[in-house]
Amino acid sequence: MPLWLREQRWRQTLTHVYLSLPLRGARATPGNIFCSERYLKVSIPPFLFEAILYAPIDDTNSTARIENGNIFFTLYKKEPAMWDSLTLENADKEKLQNLRENAVLKAHEKAKEEREAKKVTKEEHKKYALEATMKLEEAERKRIEDLKEKERQKVTEELELWKKQQKDADKYKKIQKEQELHQEIGQSKERKNEKMNKTRIPNEGTSQTRLKPTKGYRGSCSMFLQNLKEEQLPAPRSAATIKVNFTPRVFPTALRESRVAEEEEWLHKQAEAQRTISADLSELEDLKEEEKNPDWLKDKGNKMFAMGNYLAAVNAFNLALRLNKNLPLLYLNRAACHLKLRNLHKAIEDSSKALELLTPPVPDNESARVKAHVRRGTAFCQLELYTEGLQDYEAALKIDPKNKNVEKDAEKIRHLIQGTMEEF
Repeated sequence: MPLWLREQRWRQTLTHVYLSLPLRGARATPGNIFCSERYLKVSIPPFLFEAILYAPIDDTNSTARIENGNIFFTLYKKEPAMWDSLTLENADKEKLQNLRENAVLKAHEKAKEEREAKKVTKEEHKKYALEATMKLEEAERKRIEDLKEKERQKVTEELELWKKQQKDADKYKKIQKEQELHQEIGQSKERKNEKMNKTRIPNEGTSQTRLKPTKGYRGSCSMFLQNLKEEQLPAPRSAATIKVNFTPRVFPTALRESRVAEEEEWLHKQAEAQRTISADLSELEDLKEEEKNPDWLKDKGNKMFAMGNYLAAVNAFNLALRLNKNLPLLYLNRAACHLKLRNLHKAIEDSSKALELLTPPVPDNESARVKAHVRRGTAFCQLELYTEGLQDYEAALKIDPKNKNVEKDAEKIRHLIQGTMEEF
């Protein structure tokens, strides 16, 4: 047998009815509520509530809100009027049964109509999407065809221009060959005429007197030219070795290609790290080579923290910080260990140091900055410094506004400051 819920409270105006229904610890969902124009039902096994309403309501605009173990109904009246009661009284069972069945039948019909409407709307959307896709594809196809046509015209014009250039070049070559041929013919004629002039038989005395001075003149000219060429030749270069010295540098790149400020900063950091490692050699000489690496010690501390051995994790982070004091994650992880060990002041110091090193604020260190603010804010709240803790949580929310856990904790701190909560 179901247990009837009869402890409802209601009030009304000319246009609204406000109904509050306690659930007695039961958990309700929207699927447990059924509402039509004249019929209202809430079924949460083993509890049951149903009511035949005094007058019709607008079930489309009416709402139900589940909150703090109650269901709050806001019902809109179809006609403005004051009801004598919430439910229809003095009605026989048969009439109530008919009203109930009609309400369920109308609800089924309405749900069916909504399904059909959604189906039609979905088909229309699919049809519209298909048409839009076809139009886009057609436009893209046309664009590609236009590009092809433009490229075809461009290639055709370039081919025609190349053909024209080839014709002009062939024509120029032909003209040049004809000119060369005419020159060769003219030169051959000149050579033939010279031979004919030489082969003529002159007087014997005349030939002897002419040949002798010509022969002597040519020999003296050739000797003079040879001596002149020998005098104009320069002396050969003397061999020597040139030594080139470069400025000594640590980096292999040339000075003009280097960033001097960044290189100096890197060398300074390396020297400082080397001095730190060599500062207490007597204490570190028993360690293995891998145990002198701050990254290896950080991973070791994280494993110890996951196992719940917070003191060992703190020791690992301490040694890593002695080797390198400029790693913000070491301070951040040690702050988490101090929170677990209730070393709240040390947790605040480590979180603050991590925030100092996480500068400038960039997207890559957003997660680390959020953790630093949350851990420092948690330490402040555990020290009952709620105002300072709230400031850190709000700073974390500015960095990551979508972090629901941080937003929830910040809201708790606000309530605690206002005096509406008893504990954090």
